[in-house]
Amino acid sequence: MMNKNSSGKGVLFALLAYSSWGILPLYWRLLSPVDPLHILAFRLVLSLVLVAAILMTQKNFLWLAVFKEAKKAGYLVLTAIILCFNWGIYIWAVNRGHTLDASLGYYINPLVSVILGLFFYRERLNPLQWAAVAIALAGVTILTLLSGSLPWISLSLAFTFGFYGLLKKKNSFSSALESLGAEMLASIPISLFLFFFSFKNTGSPLPFFSGLQGLTYLKSLPSAIWIALCFIGAASALPLYFFAKSAKLLPLSTLGFIQFIQPTLQFIMGLLIFGEAFPPHHLAAFTFIWIAVILYVVSLRTAPKAH
Repeated sequence: MMNKNSSGKGVLFALLAYSSWGILPLYWRLLSPVDPLHILAFRLVLSLVLVAAILMTQKNFLWLAVFKEAKKAGYLVLTAIILCFNWGIYIWAVNRGHTLDASLGYYINPLVSVILGLFFYRERLNPLQWAAVAIALAGVTILTLLSGSLPWISLSLAFTFGFYGLLKKKNSFSSALESLGAEMLASIPISLFLFFFSFKNTGSPLPFFSGLQGLTYLKSLPSAIWIALCFIGAASALPLYFFAKSAKLLPLSTLGFIQFIQPTLQFIMGLLIFGEAFPPHHLAAFTFIWIAVILYVVSLRTAPKAH
């Protein structure tokens, strides 16, 4: 049985993890002079450098052995690709004025994970969870109909992170650092491609490829940007470390509640700090999603009692 000391530490680590993720939009905005896809490339490479250095210091080489097995390596490559899409879309959304859309995606994400668990692991949903999914779907439908387009940023973030979590169940790593290190290593070809090729801005995070590009524009960036770039690995790895520690110390119901700190902080920043537009139909959609989130949290609280 979990003691109060362990529970308190778990809550502290969870707060550090989700608060860190929640304020990351401020960091991405600081790096806005850098192309979003180049930010992603720096994030992948420097995360690998930091995590590999830590693992090597610990004389831990297990994370490299996974590439010897074709099936595990395949899962790892697929996981890395999905993570790259999630990180890339998120960075692009924040630096193109869509922080509110990103926050909506992370409000929806737990409900998407519930649906994926239903289809891929035949997990059962209780009535409150079914209601939460239905209300969230109604919110997305309202936003689609009233705005005239599918909220693809929100849905892309929700589903990519949902599938990322789904695939993480397949890995055999004992720590988050081992898993992250292997994923970053698998993503190196993607980061090199992003560094040396250019893309036309088509208004989406899937821009049109337009050929070779140099990185000469980076020379004109102020020193503050370069200093910020140097810490991008730590900004990526530290929240994951905090999350891994909290996951070992807290029950799912507690984590399920605390995780909504992240999109809430993003929402506040998008609305009050970045001054993004929040028309009435967005408020209507968010209201439905917030109700769905409340039902989801309640379902986590009541599930253990039902069993």
